[in-house]
Amino acid sequence: MATAKTTTASGSAEPSVLEEKTEIGVLKTPLAAPTAGSAVPEKPALTADQQTKYDWLLKRVKGWTEVPSTKDKSGPLTDNEKMWLTRECLLRYLRATKWHEKESEKRLLETLAWRREYGVEELSADHIGPENATGKQILLGYDKHGRPCHYLNPGRQNTDVSPRQVQHLVFMLERVIELMPAQQETLSLLINFKTSKSRSNTAPGISQGREVLHILQTHYPERLGRAMIINVPWVVWGFFKLITPFIDPLTREKLKFNEDMTQYVPKEQLWSEFAGGELQFDYDHDVYWPVLIKLCAEKRAKQKQRWEAGGKQIGEREDYLKGHDAQGISPSPGYSAEAST
Repeated sequence: MATAKTTTASGSAEPSVLEEKTEIGVLKTPLAAPTAGSAVPEKPALTADQQTKYDWLLKRVKGWTEVPSTKDKSGPLTDNEKMWLTRECLLRYLRATKWHEKESEKRLLETLAWRREYGVEELSADHIGPENATGKQILLGYDKHGRPCHYLNPGRQNTDVSPRQVQHLVFMLERVIELMPAQQETLSLLINFKTSKSRSNTAPGISQGREVLHILQTHYPERLGRAMIINVPWVVWGFFKLITPFIDPLTREKLKFNEDMTQYVPKEQLWSEFAGGELQFDYDHDVYWPVLIKLCAEKRAKQKQRWEAGGKQIGEREDYLKGHDAQGISPSPGYSAEAST
């Protein structure tokens, strides 16, 4: 094992996680940061009209007294929910609703209710761990725009269809969001339909596929940067054709099938399971899983510390929470985000 300094996409140096490799140099743990050459595209400034709509939505959200629920989960906003309601979160919902203020407010409330009712914050590593024992989902490396890479390996399926399979995806989405560097809001999804020796059909059922699509499009809007898919068998092609009507047209444009993935991911951070990838990685659950959970917990704790120091503001900037900006929207005297990294 060795500890190293890495440089994030935003240019700041931070200690990496302990990267464990075998004697022949095979990585066993997540990577802590994008390559130095990765660059997050600059976001366009809000227009005057967009700023007005954001200001309206922020005022409405700050006026919420409780989160409604039909499953006995109603109640005032918790601190974690207030922290979730960042400036960028509100903007994601505005973009997803094509800047329709009232619709974005409605969808934000629906997502908060869903997060409570689904128990997103209660999903634990111990509960989800058995689903990932074979490495069917792996968070590993970053693409050329600093997006964390989320690998799905259906051929490594180790459980039968159950609610926990979908919970597994939600749990990993929450972790990949925690791994996003400053200035980046989206992820790269890499799916390898390499055949399994133990299972002939690893494609999800239509009902489960529709449930997953509904969760992604409704409760994680504007989070998919690109999806790269290889080794697609005819059964899965049929599955994609069936679910295509349920996929948003803008999402469809982000799907890349059987392309040269080194166009999008630096070869040194692209898993060698994908053609052109040079990152030698072997999934060992007992090694990888605790390191991933610890890394994400540390990032989550630092963000919570910054949010509290910044005055627990709804509409806080994610770049401040992630340590890129020294001050939040309400500067707190004597506090610097750099001091908490």
